[in-house]
Amino acid sequence: MQEETRLKYLKIALNVFGVIFIAGIYVMMMWVWPDGWGWTPRQPEYEQMIMGIYATLGVFLILAAKDPMANASLIWFTIWSSIVHGGIMLVQAIVDETERANLLGDIPALFLVAAVLWYLMPKSAQER
Repeated sequence: MQEETRLKYLKIALNVFGVIFIAGIYVMMMWVWPDGWGWTPRQPEYEQMIMGIYATLGVFLILAAKDPMANASLIWFTIWSSIVHGGIMLVQAIVDETERANLLGDIPALFLVAAVLWYLMPKSAQER
């Protein structure tokens, strides 16, 4: 994929993931699939903290979409923090059978975010 095309799709992905982080996580955690996106038993304090962190990150991803190369460190933070967060959750879901629904919920979603952003980052930003 050419750099110009990659950058165009990166901007789109940053906006899409930004909106999902702002509102989608809340919707998934509260109404659509609480078992696949939350903890068992429910922990409102944890859920509020996660929603607050991801909503804030979502706003910054939308802002970063205006000039991704100037915000490469934020994008790389999103990539690596998604990998780490998903990896920790993967281990927890394997160890704790009450968290197995996360194997089909937020764990693959975190790895998907990381993979898409990594793939779309221009090669020049990957070599830094």
